[in-house]
Amino acid sequence: MGRVRVVRHSGLRRRAARRRVLWGGGEALVTVGAVLLLLVVHQMWWTNREARAGAEREVRALERSWDGGGGEGGGEPRTGVPAASDPPASGAASGRSAGGARRPAAAPAPDWSKAYAILTVPRLNLRVPVAEGISRSGVLNKGYVGHYPGTQQPGQAGNFALAGHRNTHGEPFRYINRLEPKDTIRVETRSATYTYAVDRTLRQTAARDSGVILPIPRSTVRPDHGYDEPGYYLTLTTCTPEYTSKYRLVVWGKLVSMRPR
Repeated sequence: MGRVRVVRHSGLRRRAARRRVLWGGGEALVTVGAVLLLLVVHQMWWTNREARAGAEREVRALERSWDGGGGEGGGEPRTGVPAASDPPASGAASGRSAGGARRPAAAPAPDWSKAYAILTVPRLNLRVPVAEGISRSGVLNKGYVGHYPGTQQPGQAGNFALAGHRNTHGEPFRYINRLEPKDTIRVETRSATYTYAVDRTLRQTAARDSGVILPIPRSTVRPDHGYDEPGYYLTLTTCTPEYTSKYRLVVWGKLVSMRPR
């Protein structure tokens, strides 16, 4: 006769306990994975959806306001020097339109909670509001493009400098790396439409590189990138590489025309 195997109850209990621990650990991992997936979906899809919808509503509100239809559109900011008084720099666009009209004077100071201009980039099929300031919660996370305080306003001599998210929250500047020389960028305000032409791109610089938004923009980190003479500049900045904020990508343009509304 064969021997009868004796199973100790203590061994069964230990194995059952191990199975419960493994099962519980597996459930916890699945739960954590599901939560992380939801967070990714929220950050990568929902914030884009909400920000884009809000930005589109703001663009329509600005257009209604400028057309005399009311709405919540903001005014046009002032930096203390009317645009009409800025002398054109060498190689910059003239202070008059093709019809000889003077560039309009700046309007009252902006409502900091609202957009005051519309940025249009045909190559990227982009049309987005411009608001004062570059705070995340107040401007950038709304899907807006933010104007660097202290830099010039559209059409003024110097540097009209803007920042925008490259990923999440509408990501308006996600594809500005695709812009090429002579691509047009329009900035519409209550009083005029300013057209800039892309001129140069700085593919990567340090986040601390404040030289790129100076009145005569030139990188302090990579001084071979930038300008030496006064002009009418536009600067677009965003984070790079994608999904990080370690460096900055910079696109520069020059004013080529102004059309009063």
